[in-house]
Amino acid sequence: MMGFGQQGTGTGHAFARRGIVVNCRSVAGGLSGVQRYTVEICRYLSDRIDPVAPRRPLQGVIGHAWEQTVLPAMLDGRLLWSPSNTGPLSVEKQVLTVHDVAVLEHPEWFTRRYAAWYRWLIPKLLRKVHRVISESEFTKGRIVELSQINPDRVVVIPCGVDPRFRPYPEEEIQRALYALQIPSRHYVLSLCTLEPRKNLRRLVEAWRRLSSVLPKDLWLVLAGSKGRDVVFRDSGFGSMPARVHLTGFVPDAALPPLFSGAMVFAYPSLYEGFGLPVIEAMKSGVPVITGNLTALPEVVGDNGVMVDPRDTDAIAGALLRLIDDAERRAELAALGLKHSRRFSWQRAAELTLEVLAEAAA
Repeated sequence: MMGFGQQGTGTGHAFARRGIVVNCRSVAGGLSGVQRYTVEICRYLSDRIDPVAPRRPLQGVIGHAWEQTVLPAMLDGRLLWSPSNTGPLSVEKQVLTVHDVAVLEHPEWFTRRYAAWYRWLIPKLLRKVHRVISESEFTKGRIVELSQINPDRVVVIPCGVDPRFRPYPEEEIQRALYALQIPSRHYVLSLCTLEPRKNLRRLVEAWRRLSSVLPKDLWLVLAGSKGRDVVFRDSGFGSMPARVHLTGFVPDAALPPLFSGAMVFAYPSLYEGFGLPVIEAMKSGVPVITGNLTALPEVVGDNGVMVDPRDTDAIAGALLRLIDDAERRAELAALGLKHSRRFSWQRAAELTLEVLAEAAA
């Protein structure tokens, strides 16, 4: 069904002959962080798994109906891995990956219907399944507190980062900028779904406050699609300050050189279960400014600039200092490159296979 590639982990577990069913319903929704996680892990586990999904992409109520009614009938007693926050409530022989529990803690960021469904489903699912995978100790702690499950049932496996993210030659950077109609070679990049918790309103306001003192050829590039209206509440910015460029959706092939060409990567998110774009920026050799809340301090450590994302002046101050200090940018770029080597999709896949093997047994 899906071209996850043919590379496996080579761990040789006996249960591999039976296979593991992977719930891939969400992958059809495009490659956001959750979908990228699923695709990357499945690429390394391709000879161990049976990925299943609806015959055509199903979103919303009809997608959940397929997941809750059709998917369980396809398992034939096999273990189910649901890698995208949700799975069938009737299946106990299941491992669930929970990327974050923002919908439980901040329902105001989501539409009422979406929040109501997940606030009902997720706690029940967490208490039902064999094991839970989270991407950070922060998310594990929130899962345990909110669902009251045994901490031993939750395993922390950090995300990886694709080797495609690396410093790129100038020619390839220029080609990506031209394709995305970015008007200057000099830019601060922020890449994420345009949704409330990514805190782009404060980033844009910080840019507005700085625009008169920044170099006139320096732009703020906001890359990414707007979150689906059925999921996220309005995240419109109102009027834009000078020298802000919105790319819209960025094709997957353009992402690595877009990262690589940035002067600074700004990611002042209010809530993250991991924060994959931060590690992708580091792997690209770009200094990072990010928030100091939720999982981000755990993931970034001392290898980036951390600010209170609720403080617009703090965001503006961090941007100005880093833009003005080439030596500090180079220092952080080197630290980030070294730090990013800790994160590997192959290692994440191997650890995930261990959890699945234990649950299957």
